[in-house]
Amino acid sequence: MEDELRDNPGVIAPPPLIYAGSLALGLILNARFPARLVSFIPRVVRAILGCSLVGFALTVIALAFRTMMRAGTNVDPTQPATVLVVDGPFKYTRNPLYLSLTLLYAGIAMLVNSLWTMLLLPVVLVVMRKGVVDREERYLARKFGEQYLRYKASVRRWI
Repeated sequence: MEDELRDNPGVIAPPPLIYAGSLALGLILNARFPARLVSFIPRVVRAILGCSLVGFALTVIALAFRTMMRAGTNVDPTQPATVLVVDGPFKYTRNPLYLSLTLLYAGIAMLVNSLWTMLLLPVVLVVMRKGVVDREERYLARKFGEQYLRYKASVRRWI
């Protein structure tokens, strides 16, 4: 009943905070108990891969932000959605910002060569799914009805 009255998805925490918290924990664990992600890949290859992931993620984040701002809706999931955004990167994934945060996280883990951060990534993805994405999907279906259900049927959640 409370969900139906609230004009936001009721996410458990801001998504960047979820990713940043896990990344920080992984880096602390790595400093305390060093565990390399990959030792057989040369440092230069890891750097190229990590920088590529970070660069791609930042590009998609910028495009998604710009698309949402142009549409006139809130980027912050604790605020009401004013319009359903289906253009730009949202044509290819329903969650370009969260996909980008995942790629950014993985790129940083690759750059610092930290096994701990990568081991925590599946936990982040479960928290994001249950505490953010599922809640947002219920909210958008409630708010935008058939329009959202058609979009959801035609565009994948991740990629």
